[in-house]
Amino acid sequence: MVDYHAANQSYQYGPNSGGNGAGGGGSMGDYMAQEDDWDRDLLLDPAWEKQQRKTFTAWCNSHLRKAGTQIENIDEDFRDGLKLMLLLEVISGERLPKPERGKMRVHKINNVNKALDFIASKGVKLVSIGAEEIVDGNAKMTLGMIWTIILRFAIQDISVEETSAKEGLLLWCQRKTAPYKNVNVQNFHISWKDGLAFNALIHRHRPELIEYDKLRKDDPVTNLNNAFEVAEKYLDIPKMLDAEDIVNTARPDEKAIMTYVSSFYHAFSGAQKAETAANRICKVLAVNQENEHLMEDYERLASDLLEWIRRTIPWLEDRVPQKTIQEMQQKLEDFRDYRRVHKPPKVQEKCQLEINFNTLQTKLRLSNRPAFMPSEGKMVSDINNGWQHLEQAEKGYEEWLLNEIRRLERLDHLAEKFRQKASIHEAWTDGKEAMLKHRDYETATLSDIKALIRKHEAFESDLAAHQDRVEQIAAIAQELNELDYYDSHNVNTRCQKICDQWDALGSLTQSRREALEKTEKQLETIDQLHLEYAKRAAPFNNWMESAMEDLQDMFIVHTIEEIEGLISAHDQFKSTLPDADREREAILAIHKEAQRIAESNHIKLSGSNPYTTVTPQIINSKWEKVQQLVPKRDHALLEEQSKQQSNERLRRQFASQANIVGPWIQTKMEEIGRISIEMNGTLEDQLNHLKRYERSIVDYKPNLDLLEQQHQLIQEALIFDNKHTNYTMEHIRVGWEQLLTTIARTINEVENQILTRDAKGISQEQMQEFRASFNHFDKKQTGSMDSDDFRALLISTGYSLGDAEFNRIMSVVDPNHSGLVTFQAFIDFMSRETTDTDTADQVIASFKVLAGDKNFITAEELRRELPPDQAEYCIARMAPYQGPDAVPGALDYKSFSTALYGESDL
Repeated sequence: MVDYHAANQSYQYGPNSGGNGAGGGGSMGDYMAQEDDWDRDLLLDPAWEKQQRKTFTAWCNSHLRKAGTQIENIDEDFRDGLKLMLLLEVISGERLPKPERGKMRVHKINNVNKALDFIASKGVKLVSIGAEEIVDGNAKMTLGMIWTIILRFAIQDISVEETSAKEGLLLWCQRKTAPYKNVNVQNFHISWKDGLAFNALIHRHRPELIEYDKLRKDDPVTNLNNAFEVAEKYLDIPKMLDAEDIVNTARPDEKAIMTYVSSFYHAFSGAQKAETAANRICKVLAVNQENEHLMEDYERLASDLLEWIRRTIPWLEDRVPQKTIQEMQQKLEDFRDYRRVHKPPKVQEKCQLEINFNTLQTKLRLSNRPAFMPSEGKMVSDINNGWQHLEQAEKGYEEWLLNEIRRLERLDHLAEKFRQKASIHEAWTDGKEAMLKHRDYETATLSDIKALIRKHEAFESDLAAHQDRVEQIAAIAQELNELDYYDSHNVNTRCQKICDQWDALGSLTQSRREALEKTEKQLETIDQLHLEYAKRAAPFNNWMESAMEDLQDMFIVHTIEEIEGLISAHDQFKSTLPDADREREAILAIHKEAQRIAESNHIKLSGSNPYTTVTPQIINSKWEKVQQLVPKRDHALLEEQSKQQSNERLRRQFASQANIVGPWIQTKMEEIGRISIEMNGTLEDQLNHLKRYERSIVDYKPNLDLLEQQHQLIQEALIFDNKHTNYTMEHIRVGWEQLLTTIARTINEVENQILTRDAKGISQEQMQEFRASFNHFDKKQTGSMDSDDFRALLISTGYSLGDAEFNRIMSVVDPNHSGLVTFQAFIDFMSRETTDTDTADQVIASFKVLAGDKNFITAEELRRELPPDQAEYCIARMAPYQGPDAVPGALDYKSFSTALYGESDL
């Protein structure tokens, strides 16, 4: 630096060109242009001039003292140009030309011109300020020149949130004093009169120096003196104004206040720089912390969902049949609860999990972080595979349950039918073996023998009539075996006993016939009427027994056609009753005729008819029983007909609703597909439209609930088919789940596009242009395109593509090599191509500011500069610093910053 103190005495100066300091314009912008016209009238105000002299003098001395000098009178001490040039060298850090020797006026003018030329070279346009006026001690022009210097070197470079100079300084003051009561900085004059704004600036940066809560707004002199004294003592800011000058002036001088405040700004600029660095680090750490929370939530939700799937699949794969209908119906009810209550929330959890995963990946891409890789076995694909396994296990389970119920119902019906027929047959065979083994023919008379022969013939006829029942019993037992009836052992044992007894009866019958035929030639007389009665009574009795059996036979039907068939058969049976009644009358007439002949011929009959045990009383009793069973059968069939008619109404009711809901779901799916492709309006418009659309879909849920209620009634009625509709409840449920999932995914895609747009600064017009271009080349309107169409899209947007460049882009937009590019991938690519993001280098630079240019940072520094949670977050993750300049407790912020962006691992 030139020794300006010696220049007046002994330096030899060479020639130097003069000038009036009217240097050209520069980069100070509009604000500096506004200051070109030095307000002569205002400057003449004595109070303002006094404030400016005091402030500008103090400001100049705050810099000149670094060179070991100062000024006393601002309009006298700059007249020779020496201290003016010295001041410019100190505040600019640059060398000016050597000052000229001598004390003549021309030397002074030349020195001042050198100073003015230097000012002009910094882009300052000097208006109405010439070297002669400064040399002549023109106070007004000297103050104007110093103000110009202050503007250029103390205020112009202030920049806060894209504003600079005066506006930037004002915004900085407003931001720093915003939390303080009774402070409202709107300008650089009356906003500072009560002194609270000065105290707030100090307290904000050095709270230990000011007891702000003890200051009173109604004591401005005390407030101002407190701020000025603290600033001079602790912040090295000289006192530039007197409190009384400010308080006693209606409107303090704006330039004086600005000069004073700019000193505070520069005094705290180091803290401001650290604050900016801390804000950047906090922003990055907040993104990382949020992402980690999302990752933890994903891991937890994925674990819960996979555990539920793991527990549920074995239950659905358990196809072990139960022994009773009640047990199987309970399993069916458990399955319905699973479908209605347990599964729907899991469907929503699965959909939300996919949405959270996609949102997390989008946030990671937007923050230039590596993609999230879930723990092994917890990828979205793993969950989808598990879900597919679940649905495969679920598929057919309900059908299996219903088939098992049908089978058990059929088995119960057959078992009861077997027991009825077996009981009737066993009742008939009771005592038959003893009868066939009786040797009564050995002592019988000829007439008795003939009677025994006839009786045996009647028995054989009866035996033959029962053959069909035995075959039916055996057939039923065989069917129960084939259907795996749980009590087949007892059924088989009873059936085998009946068959063995039947074989024994056949053998005994044959033996008795042979014995009777040996004595048949000795028999001559037979009562033909009794024989005819016996022959007709036995079949008729068997017919009545069969009729009673049929009338009491249980039935099970599933359709109206089946019950109508049974009613028709029953009506046909009833049409045979008159003929049967005539047959009964004829048989009874034979008996009466035998009695009449015996009576008319005075024959004494010995007991009942020797040829049959079927007495007229038995015939009449069974006929009366048949007459009683017919109306009961009528009633049972009519009840079943009513039940089937009710079932038919349930079918039609369900079909009517299903034929509305099914096509509605299909239509909504198609509309969502169309909406996701067209996407008109802004992204917010699209999102609002989709959410309204989603609400309209959710509002439709009562229609599905109604259908579920109708389906429940059908299931409870054990209705297994419905010819009136092609839609099953299963189809409707699956379609509904797909509809909810599709609209949720579409909304999530738009939300991710908004995230991308806002994070990358993409305008709405750019987003619409991207969408229009994508839709144009999405030939199939599927929301994705193959590589050829994508190449055409890139060319249309101005890319000049070689194969290598195109392959690089494809590796970015299609990392899984699926051959397809989605709209989201296209947007991510375009945003990365056109916008900037935080980088590891930027974060490292911010940490270096907080560390005071050291290659490491300490835990104490982190806790001082960052919020507590983020400071502890860094401390827990930073590795110890291993460099040669390491100190105890030093932490490596470089590797930590790099790891945040996935470029290396700690």
